[in-house]
Amino acid sequence: MASSYASPPAGLPGQMTLHTGRAVFTEAYALIPAGVMRDIVTSYLPNWRDTRAWIIARPMSGFAETFSQYVVEVLPGGGSERPEPNPEAEGVLFVVAGEMTLTLAGQTHHLREGGYAFVPPGAAWSLVNKSTEPVRFHWVRKRYEAAEGIALPDAFVTNEQDQPIRWMPGTSDTWGTTRFVEPTDLRHDMHVNIVTLEPGAVIPFEETHVMEHGLYVLEGKAVYRLNRDWVEVEPGDFMWLRAFCPQACYAGPQRFRYLLYKDVNRHAKLPF
Repeated sequence: MASSYASPPAGLPGQMTLHTGRAVFTEAYALIPAGVMRDIVTSYLPNWRDTRAWIIARPMSGFAETFSQYVVEVLPGGGSERPEPNPEAEGVLFVVAGEMTLTLAGQTHHLREGGYAFVPPGAAWSLVNKSTEPVRFHWVRKRYEAAEGIALPDAFVTNEQDQPIRWMPGTSDTWGTTRFVEPTDLRHDMHVNIVTLEPGAVIPFEETHVMEHGLYVLEGKAVYRLNRDWVEVEPGDFMWLRAFCPQACYAGPQRFRYLLYKDVNRHAKLPF
């Protein structure tokens, strides 16, 4: 299953493997390295055939509360006619290996590596792997937060390779984002984008903000600032950040890219 995007290694490590992994869970962030995403931690999902999932984030009180994120593997012939159990959930699908057929809002789409689909809350959709190889994709789920006077967002399908990288000003085109939704589109209460840093590029300040994050490294190597720690990350690693966790980055010797979730465009919920 060769791909330019990372995905879990599966299998099991050898019995003589040393316990020198980088997995950590703190009050501000968690790091789930690729090396621990093995067969033993997968789950099987209701109403899905020949499918398993690495559930790498879920809402947790006092930590990151807004989203869940899966890496889903569907074998040839597998899929689902009833994939989403929650009618209030919106979702993003991003293909990292293989091919799949997605039926969304009455239209059928063929998604290959880099394929991206936004699924609005309540949308009718189904998915099947008609190929001869497994397909793997990220599935980010969030309970949609409706706002008075704001319409529901529309379903859409694209491929990240057909979208431009929007470079940050003053970075000499070394740090940018592939955006699938305009930041000012208030119909959307989450963004799932791809961040690109060219070799040696930096995020030169400690971002500290209300948005929660899931960052899955698609390719490349970097040293990432997470709260008080500098953490080395590589393809297939997942960083899970609660609100206000300081973060910054130094990219390594190759292009560094990650899939990024964040919650946006809504008032802070008040406890009364």
